[in-house]
Amino acid sequence: MTWRNDQVSQPETEKILEVARECLARPGDFVEMGCYKGDTALLVAGILPGDKRLYIYDSFEGLPEKSVEDVSALGEDFKGGELSVTKREVKERFLRAGLRVPVIKKAWFSDLTDEDMPDRIAFSFLDGDFYESIRDSLKLVGPRMVGGSVMIIHDYNNLALPGVKRAVDEWACGKTVEKSAFQSMMIVRF
Repeated sequence: MTWRNDQVSQPETEKILEVARECLARPGDFVEMGCYKGDTALLVAGILPGDKRLYIYDSFEGLPEKSVEDVSALGEDFKGGELSVTKREVKERFLRAGLRVPVIKKAWFSDLTDEDMPDRIAFSFLDGDFYESIRDSLKLVGPRMVGGSVMIIHDYNNLALPGVKRAVDEWACGKTVEKSAFQSMMIVRF
């Protein structure tokens, strides 16, 4: 499948796929928190073998409202309700691409529970844009990451979305994980 992603740069997309391929040998499934149109999810699904499942989560109502941690003059264009797409549109894109439809959960991340998540996660891509969305994603996904797994958080180094960096830094404080930056993303190895 060729590159197509209108929210993640081509070099970032290539890095996501490179890291996802590294995680294919790890036990566990693949997770994306915040899929928008499903561009990244489609590309990741295209490399998954039959024994791996992809789980994607989104409100399908666009961005939530910002918290005080998200306020930035550079981020005024990011507003509640922006980037809205339907669950049906995402599902139909998988069908048109001839890919296995992932487990798709429609919910605000704060409403998800442990039962909504796979037991073990080999790879995760978190793209929640705002502090609370990333904080909630980390609480759900972090404990399920297996040894040798990788989590990528988009917009970590995006000055328009300062809440992402704050949520990640708070979560990572005191944890023994290896962190490295790549463009706007933070890559966390377990």
